[in-house]
Amino acid sequence: MTYESVKVVESQKAPGVMYTVARMSFGRRMELMRRVRELARRVEYLEAGEGTGEKMDAGLLRSEIDRLYLEWGLRSVSGLEVDGAEATPVSLVESGPEELFREALDAIRAETGLAEAERKN
Repeated sequence: MTYESVKVVESQKAPGVMYTVARMSFGRRMELMRRVRELARRVEYLEAGEGTGEKMDAGLLRSEIDRLYLEWGLRSVSGLEVDGAEATPVSLVESGPEELFREALDAIRAETGLAEAERKN
């Protein structure tokens, strides 16, 4: 048996762009859960609040969780230049097109094996 710990995903939004995404393993699942656990608790707490500030803070934390997922699971990007240089996971987050960030994030979350409803919780 041969097992590849990464998967290459072709962009549906930008022809020629490909994402190399880490596949889920037991150890990687534990690592991800450790990294997301506290942020997810804080999001849940803030979303229960009624104030505008709490809602904005919850939205910010959700964005931080998205970034964490991408940094955890995106190994490389090919076929995309950001500011004249080959894109990296960091440059995709910080300066790349948000549409491609979201697409890569969706590919990573698909590899976690969570259903859409579970991802939101």
